[in-house]
Amino acid sequence: MTEVKTVTVVGATGTMGANVAGIFASFGNAKVYCVARNIEKVKKTIPRIVKSVRADSIAANLVPADFSMLEDCVSKSDLVFESAAEDIIVKKDVHSRIAKALRSDAIACTGTSGLSITTLAECYPDELRGHFFGVHFFNPPYNMPLCEFTPTKYADMEFAGELKAYLKDKLFRTVVEVKDSPAFLGNRIGFQFINEALQYADKFKDNGGIDYIDAILGSFTGRSMAPLVTSDFVGLDVHKAIIDNVYANTNDYARDTFILPDFVLKLVEEKKLGRKTGMGLYQLVRYDNGFKRNTVLDIYTGLYRDVIPYVFPFADKMRKYINEGDYNKAFERLVNNHSQEAEICLSFLLKYIVYSLYATEEVGYTIEAADDVMATGFNWCPPLAMYQALSTVADVPVLIKERLPEICEKVDIEKLLADVKPSKYDYRLYFKSGR
Repeated sequence: MTEVKTVTVVGATGTMGANVAGIFASFGNAKVYCVARNIEKVKKTIPRIVKSVRADSIAANLVPADFSMLEDCVSKSDLVFESAAEDIIVKKDVHSRIAKALRSDAIACTGTSGLSITTLAECYPDELRGHFFGVHFFNPPYNMPLCEFTPTKYADMEFAGELKAYLKDKLFRTVVEVKDSPAFLGNRIGFQFINEALQYADKFKDNGGIDYIDAILGSFTGRSMAPLVTSDFVGLDVHKAIIDNVYANTNDYARDTFILPDFVLKLVEEKKLGRKTGMGLYQLVRYDNGFKRNTVLDIYTGLYRDVIPYVFPFADKMRKYINEGDYNKAFERLVNNHSQEAEICLSFLLKYIVYSLYATEEVGYTIEAADDVMATGFNWCPPLAMYQALSTVADVPVLIKERLPEICEKVDIEKLLADVKPSKYDYRLYFKSGR
């Protein structure tokens, strides 16, 4: 692998493609060919790329290009990063073209959020397959430093080591090596949680549905953004692609939690995809006088209504104690309150611990991998830290057996928790007193 001075990003007008192009141009100080189908759209995207990394000086590093110029750009590049649509047919077509022009000393990567890296590597001739890797950034990469790194069975390990060092030392990524498994590790854990929250929104639509569940699982539970707000931020189409892939290609105890509720499927079919289309699970209404109104989908009626400022006594107490820095009292309030909302909240946090460790055994290489992906890819309190937090007020294995009996029938909890160790992350940084 040569020094990375020139990069081609394919799909540079998409959200991730644009943001990753900014990372290569700024942290990597590379010349970046920004390739998309419409060169005029690329030119309009370059200011957004510059803004994404808050560095006006990188504009000169960004070169607009279209697909007619792809092979020429690739032939001049030390590294090629594909960020095309999350569709295996589309990606295979792109990589078949890249393969024709990739230099023998260059590297090709895909930013797929969970499609088979091995399948895409096989678009390359034998002598180049070892130069192909999965390099999955998280959105927005300027704020979320996680990079899931996936070599294939064909990987040239010398190239792999050099690429990991480049990602870590030059692009300042938290590099976590994962196996070539559907959704890899971060999205496997995160979207299990998010999609089950969507299922609960459907189950509890009489109580309010979407904003009801988000109010139960807000920032006071260890995440920077409520789970269903996160789905809207990512895009419901992307959410669907991730969970459909996991459901179709895995068969673990939580497989049914990856089934998309019908009301979300309808939104996707109607192209109501979340923040990028202006409406999805939520809709922000802007008026001419500058007034803004935050609305949420009512699952029953299919119409948008005002978000309800729910009052849950357990949550109010938790926020109060977190604000005072008394985390033990906050967790005691959660564990010892038996309201419907508190029990839903605690069950989600316990299931998060169990599934994170379970998935890490299958997809990761170390137990710490689960902590790294959730802390630096989602900005959620990582599972080992969550275990520590709850351990301050309860025996977590006993709590899991009491609150999750159905899961305990399918998973050997004692074996799963046997290797739990203190987290390098401080759980107090993730529990916030806001909603």
